[in-house]
Amino acid sequence: MPTFTALTTLPGEDAAEALAEALERMDPEPSGVGVFEIEDGSGLWEVGAYFLARPDEVTLELLRTAFGAAPFALSELPEVDWVAHVRRELAPVEAGRFFVFGSHDAAKVPQGVVPLQIEATVAFGTGHHGTTLGCLKALDRLLEGGARFGNVADIGCGTAVLAMAAAMELPEARILASDIDEVAVDVARANVEINGLAGRVACMEAAGFAHPDIQAAAPFDLIFANILKGPLVQLAPDMAAHTAPDGIIILSGLLVVQAEAILAAYEAEGFALVHREDLGEWSALTLRR
Repeated sequence: MPTFTALTTLPGEDAAEALAEALERMDPEPSGVGVFEIEDGSGLWEVGAYFLARPDEVTLELLRTAFGAAPFALSELPEVDWVAHVRRELAPVEAGRFFVFGSHDAAKVPQGVVPLQIEATVAFGTGHHGTTLGCLKALDRLLEGGARFGNVADIGCGTAVLAMAAAMELPEARILASDIDEVAVDVARANVEINGLAGRVACMEAAGFAHPDIQAAAPFDLIFANILKGPLVQLAPDMAAHTAPDGIIILSGLLVVQAEAILAAYEAEGFALVHREDLGEWSALTLRR
């Protein structure tokens, strides 16, 4: 079955959200609508809709005119088994002691590594992206330096690769992994089972720290937050409130050009930079409270 995408940009989050709501009322109804900030300093937001039948182009033109958006770029996507494609294209990843691989590469796991099996799915975090890789390398660096943690949270966990990496190397630690997306939480739980960590990593659906189990477990001496610039800035006060004195946080999901702004937001909450690693266009920050 073909999939059609309709993409446009316009200034301002409120206008973008309003356009997205209008798109959801179209006939045929879109199968999904997304709103994303274009993080290049332009102030523009991207609005995208996905349809299982060709959308009415006259309606799209009327909507874009009404909301002051750029002309929609309408495309038909080829039918691709993306999971199979990812499995073919993504090779295993090494990040310090950690070796991230899919089941199709199980025979390639070398001796002397901490293996983390992650299947190609709709959830973010296979280890190949610079943000996830940066977080794994940050954890490896801390462990190599003798750091140990007893209470760990992975906020915005995606596949739960970071929570599982901590569980593998911190057998006595309590580890919680949360994500705002229900599908990601299901993926995280499946990965925890696959890696033999059932009972070691508790996975839950939550926005930030807004879950009773997270509240009860705080403060944490290690927190991962591999998300995006906007949510990271918004989370800064909550991050401080849920981090133990002298606790460590590892932040990523941010571009190199955004790192200074993120750092400023967290320094204002009492954090100090321990290490920064830039991998391509992405940055990972290790901070201490």
